Amino acid sequence: MQVRKKLGSEWVDPDDAPLLTEAMLVQAEIFEGDRFVGRGRGRPKLAAPKEPVQLRLDADVLARLRASGPGWQTRVNEILRTALGLNGLAE
Repeated sequence: MQVRKKLGSEWVDPDDAPLLTEAMLVQAEIFEGDRFVGRGRGRPKLAAPKEPVQLRLDADVLARLRASGPGWQTRVNEILRTALGLNGLAE
């Protein structure tokens, strides 16, 4: 007759469980009962999202803005905010 060996898992006291870190909580899956309550898909909604617009500009103005490199549309927004005196206000 063959003697069975005990499996190596010993009882662990639940009070000895490691404390949860902020990183663990960020990655945690949240359940309400048996139902998974996940975060929404995509990026978080902004309090004041920017609105897409169509704007007709002179060709030389547009060429100069585009020549300034990536992020030129953001710089247009900054230029307009400065011209309108809105720099100190929240976006």
